[in-house]
Amino acid sequence: MAQAGRGAGGVRVALLVGAAALALAGCGGPPKATFDLTAPHDVRVTSPTPRGLMVVAQPTALQVLDSEQIAVLPRPGEVTYADNSQWTDRLPNLLQARIIQAFENASRLRAVGRPSDRLTPDWSLITEIRQFGVVVEAGLPIAVVEISAKLVTDRGGRIVAGKVFHAAGPGATDGAGAAAALDRALGVVLRDMVAWATARI
Repeated sequence: MAQAGRGAGGVRVALLVGAAALALAGCGGPPKATFDLTAPHDVRVTSPTPRGLMVVAQPTALQVLDSEQIAVLPRPGEVTYADNSQWTDRLPNLLQARIIQAFENASRLRAVGRPSDRLTPDWSLITEIRQFGVVVEAGLPIAVVEISAKLVTDRGGRIVAGKVFHAAGPGATDGAGAAAALDRALGVVLRDMVAWATARI
């Protein structure tokens, strides 16, 4: 009986070791393909004279979008992610950087940065990521970007204006195709957002 007990314990240990080995093997798989987003350079504004300082808060997002993964929605209400692919950073961090760059490329403000940059801003831009992924509709993948924005004055925190920016175009469900399609849609949104905001500053 004692010998049988020792044998069962050995089996349990072997199983645990085997499971740990499989887990480690999974961690050692090929690295994910990593994709970036870009800020447009061809941003047109109504006035060439730079004025004012603005900070861009980190965009808010639901948990399914607050990650490095590239969202794919194969059916209504279902969220998956492109296989073996990721963004270069969490999506809110990445979008904050590209929004700032888009405003800098427009050269309409004296300075634009993050709240942590110790600027004394005249304006704050508050954004929310509503949609940022590839939606499959009737079997066709469509890249959808939708971001709501509020322009807030530093004097009393009054909301001066608000708008929802939306762009969509042909997409793909693989990582490279999805990332490229979402980058194109984001370019449309950022051009519209910069033109809208600078016209009100």
